[in-house]
Amino acid sequence: IGWGLIGLLVLYVLFIASQRAQRREAKFSATIVIVLLVGGLALNTLGAGLVFIQPQDRGVVISALSSTGYQAKALGPGLHWIVPYAERVELYSISNKTYTMSATKTEGKVQGDDSVSARTADGQQVYFDASVIYSVNPDKVVKLHIQWQGRYEDEFVRPRARSLIYNRAAQYTVEQIYGSKRTELQQVIQDEIRQDFEAQGLTLVQFLLRNISFSPEYAQAVEQKQIAQQNAERAKFLVQQQEQEAARLRVEAQGIRDAA
Repeated sequence: IGWGLIGLLVLYVLFIASQRAQRREAKFSATIVIVLLVGGLALNTLGAGLVFIQPQDRGVVISALSSTGYQAKALGPGLHWIVPYAERVELYSISNKTYTMSATKTEGKVQGDDSVSARTADGQQVYFDASVIYSVNPDKVVKLHIQWQGRYEDEFVRPRARSLIYNRAAQYTVEQIYGSKRTELQQVIQDEIRQDFEAQGLTLVQFLLRNISFSPEYAQAVEQKQIAQQNAERAKFLVQQQEQEAARLRVEAQGIRDAA
């Protein structure tokens, strides 16, 4: 509305100028100019001071009137008034976000293979696809802004999650990660991420180890081991069959002797 009044003022001045250029009688009214100018500036100032916060957002007030440079409490949902031109609002979404690190090129935020590479306790190379589901803590938005501004995902969420995956994987053997200890590893990482996130003003919703893959050499070794195990089981089964057949023949021979 304010800019509309200023626009009318410009049109009014142009109209008077065009009329005079055509030597037509046009009386210039200073009162109209003043009303339009003052009204436009007043409405613009009023509009600059009104801020509406959506339910899924919180607003950090950056203030030139405060000694700290910001207001200590974030703005919640609804309409708020700030000091025009001396204060501004940085919006933060508190909705759940998912940060995915995956070998699939189109899944994560980083294009290309973004899986986490780690080495296990027995020296094997393992690759993790993982997702971190988290949100901004509404009560700690100001703290998050002071520490990270809008960079918290790239400079904290991503490197911290990758570091924890790398460090915790080194405490397990590849067979443990592949089998019985996978759930335990995921839980250990999740607990540590949750603690670190809370200290920064974030809330961890869930951590997921979506996929675990291994180096081609280890995959081949696993395949060979499985083949060897299958062969051993097959040989064991054949021995059992032979023993059972021998026992049957002994019983049959004994029966023939008893009959004779």
